[in-house]
Amino acid sequence: MRTKESLSFDDILLSPKYSDIESRVEISIDSFLDENLKFELPIISSPMDTVTEERMALQMNAMGAVGIIHRYNSVEKQAKMVREVTKHGQRTGAAIGVTDNYINRAGALADAGVSFLCLDVAHGHHSHVRGALKELRSIFGEELHLMAGNVATFEGVSDLGRWGANSVRVGIGGGSICSTRIQTGHGKPTFSSVLAAAAAKESLMKGDCDITIIADGGIRSSGDMVKAFAAGADFVMVGSLLAGTRETPGDIIDTKKGKFKSYRGMASKDAQMDWRGRTSSLEGVATVVPYKGNVSQVLNELERGIRSGLSYSGARSIKELRENASFLVQTLAGQYESSTHILKR
Repeated sequence: MRTKESLSFDDILLSPKYSDIESRVEISIDSFLDENLKFELPIISSPMDTVTEERMALQMNAMGAVGIIHRYNSVEKQAKMVREVTKHGQRTGAAIGVTDNYINRAGALADAGVSFLCLDVAHGHHSHVRGALKELRSIFGEELHLMAGNVATFEGVSDLGRWGANSVRVGIGGGSICSTRIQTGHGKPTFSSVLAAAAAKESLMKGDCDITIIADGGIRSSGDMVKAFAAGADFVMVGSLLAGTRETPGDIIDTKKGKFKSYRGMASKDAQMDWRGRTSSLEGVATVVPYKGNVSQVLNELERGIRSGLSYSGARSIKELRENASFLVQTLAGQYESSTHILKR
């Protein structure tokens, strides 16, 4: 039996560095999914049915970010949502599976003008994903960007890159409504997963294979995003941070305790019954979250935090952040000190 230490976002801090940055406007946080897909705000909204449909995708674009329209609907409905975004001249991703009618769905989404496809499965280091990537490449060639995942290891990222993925979602079991680690005993803290992914990316580049890394899961703040970028992520994907905003699907729920909206994992019982009428492994939960208003307010706050984070490392870009970063491991006492601990007295 082998054991290996693995660190989460709370376990580490970035050491402050000398900075001559006079204003956050000097900092660029542009990032590229590929050479044709540049985004000014490197945040991707998760392909969940309580997070991303056309309204969220349009607003993400308006803020310089991007969304991925979920696949838990008919091919026709998903393609219609994609067309709604592309008719406005905006870019969007869309999710597909790797079995059943995924080829038909991919074709309909490509015809609707989708910017990239996301092979959206819980365990991305799988033969089904390898087969799907091969099949999709044979149909669409190199022109269509393919995102795949989720994986958490050096080997998983390396294989997806070799199998034809342009970008890789990194993180298993870290989502706020994900119970994979509880149900299956498997997973890996996202921070350590991103470190492994960065090492895999470097190895792949030696063989002329480049990938983009998306940190997905366990990200609760702009500080976590900065740590993810410093560790090697090019983008972050979030669900709970955007859940409850006006642009998420679903009605506002008025209660005596305030306004709420639904938020659920796609492996939860409720979600599985709604989209396929049956359940298999239950690796998520369903809940409600407080209503947050417009998503633009959330994204503006996250952007300010990211820019401030880069300035503490004296970095004017994510690339400079990565080059300048020095990580510290903090104790439980350090974690307590890092929090707004007056609220815990």
